[in-house]
Amino acid sequence: MLSGGRSSEHEISLASARSVLEALDPERYETTRIAIGRDGRWALGQGSQAVAEESVTVTQSLPVLADSQPAEALAAVDVVLPVLHGPFGEDGTVQGLLELAGIPYVGAGVAASALCMDKDLFKAVLRDRGIPVARNTTLRLGDEIENPFGYPVFVKPARLGSSVGISKADDEEELATAVALAFEHDEKVLIEELVEGVEVECGVLGNEEPLASLPGEIVSHGSAGADWYDYAAKYEDGGMDLVIPPRLDEETVERVQELAVRAFVAGECEGMARVDFFVKAEGEVLVNELNTIPGFTATSVYAKLFEASGIPYPELVDRLVQLALERHERRARLRY
Repeated sequence: MLSGGRSSEHEISLASARSVLEALDPERYETTRIAIGRDGRWALGQGSQAVAEESVTVTQSLPVLADSQPAEALAAVDVVLPVLHGPFGEDGTVQGLLELAGIPYVGAGVAASALCMDKDLFKAVLRDRGIPVARNTTLRLGDEIENPFGYPVFVKPARLGSSVGISKADDEEELATAVALAFEHDEKVLIEELVEGVEVECGVLGNEEPLASLPGEIVSHGSAGADWYDYAAKYEDGGMDLVIPPRLDEETVERVQELAVRAFVAGECEGMARVDFFVKAEGEVLVNELNTIPGFTATSVYAKLFEASGIPYPELVDRLVQLALERHERRARLRY
């Protein structure tokens, strides 16, 4: 189990890891946990007790060193669960390390992780595959701010999650402030049109034959107001309600599930993902983004969606482990 990490989603990762460890049957699984600090240092612990950085042995910040305790621990495991969110965990970096080491791991591979982490590139791939997405323009360092959409608009770091660094701008002055904030988190920033409609999320599970969960409707009560799904809405008690199934007609629900699987396949994902959507008043469905390592506590959206679809949390974790092993066995047959 890898948890923590250098990103602003560090604490969320630790909470996800605690839930996963509690769900693993101790009669079937022997667990090793490695917590990655905000400073990048790797810390090794044993057992299925709650993850806490202060209860593990801190070692080098370079886990690939031959005499590193984390490296020895990784080499001994059958499968790794990288329960990491955001940069340096969900973006293909850790996946690349595990690929080099030849260790099976849960979730998307290197290319899929990097692609889906980058909202700009991910949208480009989806547009090329005929999958509808919200319109956006992309800014890089030094670019002049251009907004072809009018107001309000949303401003986002291209490669971050959990609504960190995202702002809603209602005028030119707020836009400049929002862009400056987003550039504090990334060197590429998206200005995205406001889409009026219902926010819906759908889980996907599988490798070659991915399965879509029942979708869920997000009703936000975040600190920024009910008009968008901010960090507070996602993670604070009472920040949101999840309505499963969503208050949409059956045809629209099926469209959400279809596009969730299509986006999963277009991104070459495997294992798991949560796909986020906007559903406009007239019924048009737009993909917003795809998370290759969604929040993974027992009460997170991803787990709740599959619970409502007939797959309880412990079984969900079991399936993900098996999918990781199946992929590793399949890829081991390739000739390089």
